[in-house]
Amino acid sequence: MKRIISFAVVLIVAAMSYAQTASEVKGLIEKVNDSWQARHKAQCRGFWDNAAYFTGNQAAYEVTGRQQYLDYAVAWAEYNNWKGATQTDKSKWEYLSYGEDMNHVLFADWQICFQVYIDLYKIEHRAERLQRTLEVMMYQAKTDKADYWWWADALYMGMPIFSKLYTVTHDERLLDKQYECYRWTDDLLFDKDDHLYYRDGKYVYPKVKTKCNEGKSFWARGDGWVLAGLAKVLQDLPKDSKYRPFYVQRFQQMAKAVAKCQQPEGYWTRSMLCPEDAPGYETSGTAFFTFGMLWGVNNGLLKESEFKTTIDQAWEYLTTKALQADGSIGYVQPIGEKPDPTRTADARSEHPFGTGAWLLAACEQYKRLNK
Repeated sequence: MKRIISFAVVLIVAAMSYAQTASEVKGLIEKVNDSWQARHKAQCRGFWDNAAYFTGNQAAYEVTGRQQYLDYAVAWAEYNNWKGATQTDKSKWEYLSYGEDMNHVLFADWQICFQVYIDLYKIEHRAERLQRTLEVMMYQAKTDKADYWWWADALYMGMPIFSKLYTVTHDERLLDKQYECYRWTDDLLFDKDDHLYYRDGKYVYPKVKTKCNEGKSFWARGDGWVLAGLAKVLQDLPKDSKYRPFYVQRFQQMAKAVAKCQQPEGYWTRSMLCPEDAPGYETSGTAFFTFGMLWGVNNGLLKESEFKTTIDQAWEYLTTKALQADGSIGYVQPIGEKPDPTRTADARSEHPFGTGAWLLAACEQYKRLNK
């Protein structure tokens, strides 16, 4: 009997260690973001890896109101001249292949920075903050192409820009193109049985099979990008938009499918349906999933009674395992495109996009507790 009581006490103490108040969550947000900014200069390129952090920094600014976070974002944007890829000759603009060069203007990994620029424009209406964003995104909206987002990550990097920019311009062509491109990607990558997205066309079953009964391979961070991207789209999409029902349907389908894949310790393994493919903790996918589900609960698209346990377990992982004593966020799989067991993800595996994802999740947890 004593052993049972002692075990129960341990469980209660463990639960109390991560069930923070809204004020305590805000303290963690500041601890993590202060730690990152103290160790990393704002002057870095505007490519996806850094820009994904800045989407989290923007959320942290909105929750805390700390001027230093806003100043840090503006310094980054100014360093990049409020641009992504800088090629001016539109005939050279590319997107159909991976590219870090300046010709890949239409490649979503070079466009995610526009999300932050739009937010900063809303805070201070200075034309230079929006000039390049408008030039690139309106050009894209007017094209007859729909195949811009041929990999799952792009649904976070590129897709939300259209609805976010719509909140400034109210140009319906942005929402039309957003939906057209999303349906193209959905037809290519969405698995209608498992309600998850393949990372890109190379991984569509049966091209790649897992160790688990040669099943389907879904990469956690890839699906994390999608769920988080859908949340961001729905945040800005007009409530009466004719496109909204389809986005909501996919968001809810994904959230339920994601919840089923969670590990007992609260995280998601890199290979969502086959932990054996890449075992161990992983924070970036977990944080994006947590953000997406928390956003859904906070905005009435997911029932808290259905997702509470999943969210609470994920939050426990994010605050007791991913969060390190110095404020860094560990166990982030390095840059890649698949569940790769050869890429180290340990307590010191810190990357900007992982920290950004953690901040997004934490800010939604703050809102959840601050209702």
